Amino acid sequence: MKAAVLHRPGTPLTVEDVDLDDPGPGEVTIRVLAAGVCHSDLHYMNGDLNARLPAVLGHEGAGVVERVGEGVTRVRPGDSVITLWRPRCGDCAFCTTGRPALCALGRVQAASGGLLDGTSRLSLNGEKIHHLMGVSCFAEKCVVSERSVVPIDPDIPPHIAAITGCAVVTGVGTALNIMKDATAQGVVVIGAGGVGLSAVMGLRLIGADPIVAVDTVDAKLDKALELGATHTVNVRTQDLAKALARISPKPMTWSLDAVGAPRTLTQAIEVVGTGGTVVAVGLGKVGATAAVPINPLVQQEKRLIGSLYGSANTPVDIPKLADLFKTGRLPLDKLLGEQYELSEINEAYAALARGATGRAVITSGRQR
Repeated sequence: MKAAVLHRPGTPLTVEDVDLDDPGPGEVTIRVLAAGVCHSDLHYMNGDLNARLPAVLGHEGAGVVERVGEGVTRVRPGDSVITLWRPRCGDCAFCTTGRPALCALGRVQAASGGLLDGTSRLSLNGEKIHHLMGVSCFAEKCVVSERSVVPIDPDIPPHIAAITGCAVVTGVGTALNIMKDATAQGVVVIGAGGVGLSAVMGLRLIGADPIVAVDTVDAKLDKALELGATHTVNVRTQDLAKALARISPKPMTWSLDAVGAPRTLTQAIEVVGTGGTVVAVGLGKVGATAAVPINPLVQQEKRLIGSLYGSANTPVDIPKLADLFKTGRLPLDKLLGEQYELSEINEAYAALARGATGRAVITSGRQR
C-alpha cells in the first residue's frame, strides 16, 4: 500500500510502498477514506515532539473496516469507523474513575511506536517501521487495535468523520466537558486552528458570551466569526488587553489556549479576571515552559488546568458529536479547509505551516 513515511525530523514525508501485516488478535484493518491534517503531526515532522522513527504518520482518520483479527467484538467488516489516538481500555485507574482520555494504553503505544502489544504491523523494504500513536492513517490502509476505533454512522461523510476524531472532539469536547459552566460568561480562545475553531463551536453550543477568538491571521478570524465567535482580535495588529477592554467592561471568566506556545499560555493567564479559569489544550515543544505570575494566581484565585483529547469519553462523546452534526447544530462542514490526495501531503503541511484556514483533509478522492 501507499503510505506517508517520516524518516527524520526536519525532512519531508515520503509517500512509499509500505507492507502492512494482517490484523492480530484484537486488531482490525481499516481502509482509510480520509485523514485530517493536524498540527500534532507537524510537531513530529519538525522535531518539536518525539516519535520512534521511521514511522507512518497520521492519527486523525476515518474509514471502513476490511478485516478483523481473532477475538474482535466491537466492530465487523463493513463498519464505518473513526480512529482514536488515545484508546480506552475501560479497566485502568483512569478509565474507571471517569478520565478515559488518560487511559494507560495510550502511553504503551506512544512509547513503543507499536500497537498495544508493543509491536508493529508495518514494514518497509523488509525492515519494521513504526506506528504513530497506534494509528498511522496517512496511508491507504491501517491496522489498529479495536480499542482505537469508534463505530460511526455511515451517513457521516468520511472527511467530516475524520476531523471529528481529533480536532472536533478535542475542541468541542473541552467546551462541553471542562467549560460547561461558561454559559453567559466571557471566553477568550487563543488560536483559531482546527482545535480552536472547534472550541468556538462548542462554546456557542453552551451559550458562552462573549466568545473572543484570537489569532494572527485574518482569514482564520473570519472563519471563527462564521462558526460562532462574537468578536475577534488579531494580535499582530491589536493590543489584546485593550481590545478585550473595548469588547466587555467585565474581565473574561475563561480562556483557552489552543496553541501551546509559552507566550500564548501566559496570555491566557493574563486575560482572565479574578476567579477565572485557564484551560490549556495545545501541545508545545518537548520541554517548553511558560511563565506563571504567582501572586495573581494566588491572590485572584485563578485556575490553570489542562485538558487532553477534550477530556472525552470517546465511545460516548464522538457519536454525540456526529448527531449534533446531523441535526445541524454543529456545522462541521464549515470547519473544513482544503482537501488533498495522499501524494500531495507535503503541500498540505506546507499550507498548514503558512497559516491555512480550516481543517485540511487527506482523502482517497475529492469529496467536495
